[in-house]
Amino acid sequence: MPTLPGPSQVHHLPRWCAQRGLPPRELHELQLRNRAEQREPDWHKRYAVRSGIEGTICEFAHRHGMRRCRYRGQAKAHLQHVLTAIAVNVERLSRHPPGESAPPRPPTAFQDHLDQQGIPRLRSWRAAS
Repeated sequence: MPTLPGPSQVHHLPRWCAQRGLPPRELHELQLRNRAEQREPDWHKRYAVRSGIEGTICEFAHRHGMRRCRYRGQAKAHLQHVLTAIAVNVERLSRHPPGESAPPRPPTAFQDHLDQQGIPRLRSWRAAS
């Protein structure tokens, strides 16, 4: 039976040490390109559409435990996600009196920023294509 190495033979760096230094040149160039792209108005329009859904994704991840699946297999995991989405929608609809439609969602902070800067933003994800 093989023996495990002793503590003096294994070298562990703390997490903060692993992040030190400059990133590789390719990663640095990619970061620069992405940051330059984020300054363009077209990127702001596309992100405004995405920012509207970020709150829902955060709710699924934090309030409903969607980071981990309860079941194995893609079909069962998909079914869990679909049923959770239905439950979230029922929960949201139950907050409103019968017969009344739900009020529109308030704009996100990013969408408010676009409005203040006078950058037109898309109102629907369907218009993003």
